[in-house]
Amino acid sequence: MAVLGRARRLTLLVRPRIDAVLASHGLDAGEADVLFTLLRAGPPYRLRPTELFKSMMVSSGGMTHRLSKLSKAGLIERRPAEEDGRSLLVELSEAGRRKAEAAFREDMALEARLLAGLSDAEQEQLAALLRRLEGSLTTDRQ
Repeated sequence: MAVLGRARRLTLLVRPRIDAVLASHGLDAGEADVLFTLLRAGPPYRLRPTELFKSMMVSSGGMTHRLSKLSKAGLIERRPAEEDGRSLLVELSEAGRRKAEAAFREDMALEARLLAGLSDAEQEQLAALLRRLEGSLTTDRQ
């Protein structure tokens, strides 16, 4: 109870602040998740939709909705895969890359301030413990 209760409370404390940063860039958390995932993929900032929804742990329907909104906003483009013309790839547009980079920088600065109460070593230790817990819970679900 102490661990999971604190994890829930931390989420409730930081989520509004993170959401405000994302909103200042015209994004919600789901949209930012897509843009940040494409950004982390590196040039040419392109992934298959299945790679996106598996890495973000959302349903394919939820991913389709996010991609539609981002496409209408001009932040992503859907391109045919060179090796299979029936398959589409999702790629950051130039405007999407600029927005993703700006939002990501501001989000990371906020998260650094939020974690300033812990030393670098403590942050690494906590991250490792949380990864371990997440892994055990993910394995337990199967």
